Amino acid sequence: MRNELRPMLRLALPVIVAEVGWISMGLVDTVMVGPLGAAAIGAVGTGSILYMAVMVVGFGTLYALDTFVSQSFGAGRIDECHRWLFAGLQVAAVLTVVLTALSMLLVWMLPALGLHPDVLVLIKPYLWRLLWSTPPLLAYAVFRRYLQAMHIVRPVMYALLLANAVNMAGNWVLIYGHLGFAPLGVVGSAYATVLARIALAVFLFVVIVRRERANPSGLHDVPFAWDFTRNWQIVRLGVPAAGQIVLEVGIFAAASALAGRIAPAALAAHQIVLNIISFIFMAPLGFSTAAAVRVGHAIGRGDPRAAREAGWTALALTTGLMSASATLLALEPRWLVRLFTNDAEVIQIGIGLLLVAAVFQLFDGVQAVATGALRGLGNTHTPMLVNLVGHWLMGLPVAYVLCFQRGLGAQGLWMGLAFGLIVTGVVLLGVWHKQSLAMTARPRA
Repeated sequence: MRNELRPMLRLALPVIVAEVGWISMGLVDTVMVGPLGAAAIGAVGTGSILYMAVMVVGFGTLYALDTFVSQSFGAGRIDECHRWLFAGLQVAAVLTVVLTALSMLLVWMLPALGLHPDVLVLIKPYLWRLLWSTPPLLAYAVFRRYLQAMHIVRPVMYALLLANAVNMAGNWVLIYGHLGFAPLGVVGSAYATVLARIALAVFLFVVIVRRERANPSGLHDVPFAWDFTRNWQIVRLGVPAAGQIVLEVGIFAAASALAGRIAPAALAAHQIVLNIISFIFMAPLGFSTAAAVRVGHAIGRGDPRAAREAGWTALALTTGLMSASATLLALEPRWLVRLFTNDAEVIQIGIGLLLVAAVFQLFDGVQAVATGALRGLGNTHTPMLVNLVGHWLMGLPVAYVLCFQRGLGAQGLWMGLAFGLIVTGVVLLGVWHKQSLAMTARPRA
């Protein structure tokens, strides 16, 4: 793994910074609406995760570009990378229409979720405005997967830094009404998010055009024609990846909906802790992307041993990081929650949730990186099935029983989530070991 360590870190670290930049926008939103009260925190946090529970269908489908672009790049076929970029944009255009319709349906169904009335009255207008961010969000997803798969990661990091600046400024101006604008409350936070996502897409589009303009076999040499064969390949590989992400993100969306039935304080604590662990999760998510790209490059050049080495290097690095994060959550839960609120009830509930989160940190990191490594091999079906069983058939029922029937409240919900993550992490690690080992045993063609 020594030979793989340097290129893995060179790819993963800027991706991790970019992922931190992505999640930071949600953290900033939560902090900046905090003075408006627990209901505002719950509305922005729950609204964001419900919206993303729909959008991850698009993100996950476009994850197929990790496999196709990285393997084409590894084989030295830059023209094929360009064709996959165009095909990805075509799929994203169709997804924009489909996912916007699904998001509208979600907004109309909000009353059926049983959210607390104080949260419901704020979340509906927030989500309606957030829908405008769908087209630039999916375009950004295509541009990002394309660049990362070709080892071009710094522009993605810079794009997220720019988007955070736009989001923070937009929140400051629009939530509280600075610079002559009317105060819009949580709706202002939604508008700030829309502006930030437009900045993301435009920045990466400019980067791609400028990089490719003077290159041989550049974008101008590949026709932008509808390629139904490639579109279908993206969908066929990407839909299981989307299913895996929907199952994983959806379990937290379901937990948010269940937490919304308890009380605003429980929902606020749930959202705060979810923001904290989501921030930490950006490290394994970055290593997951790096693992997918490095494994894909090795497969593209016909080197299965290097592919296995790349996957295990990412897993080893993630294990160290998540062990450290578990220690932090266990030792300093009060300090972490107080970063978001001074509400004594919210702090007390949040401390209990962070202690549960400390238990599953290592397993959460392992399942993320194993999923990325398997995606580099072209296997997106197995992670989807494992997530279905681990989270929904095992974790969620346990969470519901502990929360509502055993009276453990939000902490019971998180105990169920922890159980599902532990099962998922152990199984996916075993699958990666088995498949990567079998691949190295095959004779080369």
